[in-house]
Amino acid sequence: MTTERSSRGSHPHRWLKRMAQRWKCEPQNREQLIEQLKDARQREILDADALSMMEGVLQVADLRVRDIMIPRAEMVVLRRDDPLEKILQIAVKSAHSRFPVSGDDKGEVVGILLAKDLLTFCVENGRRAFNIRDLLRSAVFVPDSKRLNVLLKEFRASRNHMAIVVDEYGSAAGLVTIEDVLEQIVGEIDDEHDYDEGSGVFRRDKNEFSAKARTTIEDFNEYFGSDFASDEFDTIGGLVVNALGHLPKRGEVVELGQFRFTVMRADSRRVYLLNVAYCEPSDELPPGELMRTKL
Repeated sequence: MTTERSSRGSHPHRWLKRMAQRWKCEPQNREQLIEQLKDARQREILDADALSMMEGVLQVADLRVRDIMIPRAEMVVLRRDDPLEKILQIAVKSAHSRFPVSGDDKGEVVGILLAKDLLTFCVENGRRAFNIRDLLRSAVFVPDSKRLNVLLKEFRASRNHMAIVVDEYGSAAGLVTIEDVLEQIVGEIDDEHDYDEGSGVFRRDKNEFSAKARTTIEDFNEYFGSDFASDEFDTIGGLVVNALGHLPKRGEVVELGQFRFTVMRADSRRVYLLNVAYCEPSDELPPGELMRTKL
């Protein structure tokens, strides 16, 4: 009888000890959690793709719309008063599925046109009068400061795939799609039309830019008028990784030439997105931005 009670009495203590040991191993912050996930990868509990996506999920809450948006100069926009023939030419050439439609000014987005809504005009040979206003769908507008995890939740709830990014004056500053957000989690989603997207460098502010890590050094040099050598590395991401000497984490900074590079998005395998700033602020626009301004 005494032995039985003693055994029962000690059981809670053993349980509490096991629980204490378990909680002692719990990650106390994001860095510790990522280290545990990496350890699970090394023990082959997770594969590389699963680890990469988990890291993306953890980091996406730190990114804002301005970090990944397509700037206004890069947007493929239809004009409300353009004739059907011109609209069809733009739609076919770009091969996009959705188009912002602007009014008199490119910064004034009046709606979204779906490419599939134009199909009927391709087969009816003018039997139906074209009025773009009848086809417009409401545009979703978001500030450039919105966090990506919040935007993704809104995309899912509203079933929208595109949002127009507006500046403090309410003018269109760019656009962001659900694909852009998902790429921060699963990595680059390449399709047969991605080669038409143009430069991977986007101006965010007077002296700050976002650059996809896979941007070639030639394209980077052409945009900024810089002279980084391209004989050893093909991409600006490779140049930054080499300068740091290891695969960097988000927030790591390195200065190369006249630029300060900050890692905005990276996982255990590669760097995806960089913030680029001039070490010495300049009032002049880079050559690539001047070219876009003229277009």
